[in-house]
This record gives sequence, structure tokens and C-alpha cells, in this order.
Amino acid sequence: MSQHMRDDLFRQALGEDVQPLTKGRDRADVEHSPTAPSEAQLARRAQAEADDKESNFLSDEFVDLIGPADPIEYRRDGIQIGVLERLRHGGYAPEAYLHVQKRPLEVCRRELFRFIRDAREHDLRCVLIVHGRSKEAEGHANIVRSYVGKWLAQFDDVQAYVSAHKSHGGLGATYAMLRKSERARARNRERQQKRRG
Repeated sequence: MSQHMRDDLFRQALGEDVQPLTKGRDRADVEHSPTAPSEAQLARRAQAEADDKESNFLSDEFVDLIGPADPIEYRRDGIQIGVLERLRHGGYAPEAYLHVQKRPLEVCRRELFRFIRDAREHDLRCVLIVHGRSKEAEGHANIVRSYVGKWLAQFDDVQAYVSAHKSHGGLGATYAMLRKSERARARNRERQQKRRG
């Protein structure tokens, strides 16, 4: 096929709405605001939010506030204290980060739910949630921090969580250790069998 025929096919595929840039007009137009989302985009967004509301089991009921200077920690039965200590000292590198600092509580709830769900789907083990901290018990960041602690315990897949090491935000962030998925366990078994030979 000749170059001319390929060019014609390319133009046909693009359609008539696509026009080449004119000289001097090849820069982004920062003066005008972006167009509003289409009806299809709004419908997809609404559907995604409705799906999250249906499946999001995280409680938005009353929470006992954690003292603003108190670290948070939790471990499920069967999780060794050594794992919690290693987590506390940053011994597991966070594989993903979620920043919910200064976000409304309902947004934090929705984002944390999606984040943990996605982390499980990607076989992540250690994640970091950055929520900030406040000096007052009733400060917004401390309220979010208290809810994050409550919510993380509601996930069956969260084995432990603890306030982060200073290098990752200290009391303003929380590490969460997720259960190893069956896929990850199978990969570990395969690796061990290969080593044994």
C-alpha cells in the first residue's frame, strides 16, 4: 500500500471534525475553562458512586475520638507483635499512598473504601493513608484519623494498622498491612518449590 493510500485511510479514520493545527495556534488555550462533562460521563460517574454506596460497608456512625497525641494501632488475632513493631518502624515499604488530608469525611470514607479494594485487587501488602493530624481532639484531621482507624478495622483484609514512622508522616499518617492474597501465596509456593529444585 502506498503512502498516499495510507494517508487517505488515516484521514478517513479521523473523520471530518479533526483539523490540523495552524502555525502559532499549537499551544493550549488556558484562557477558557474546560467544557462541562458530557451526559454520558455524568451518568458513568453517578453509576460508579451508586455502586460504591451500595457496596461500601464502612460505618459513618459515631466514632470514639483518639487523643490528638495518641498513636493508633490494631492487629487481628494471630498477627504477631513483631509484625506490628516492624510495621510501626517503617520496616515494610508502603506500596501505595492515599492522601485524604483536608477532605470532607464522606469523601474520605469513599476514597478509603476504593483504595483498600484496589490494593487487594493488585496484591499489595502495605499501604499508607495520609490523613493529617490536629492539636485538638475535635479538629477535622483528628476526626478523620479516628474514623480511618475505625474503618480499617472493618476490612477483613486489613491484618494490622499503626501510626506511621516520622519519615512517613508520624501521627498524621497510618500504615495498613493487608492479608496476602491467594494469588500471592501461590506465587510464593512456586518460588519456594523452584528454590528447592
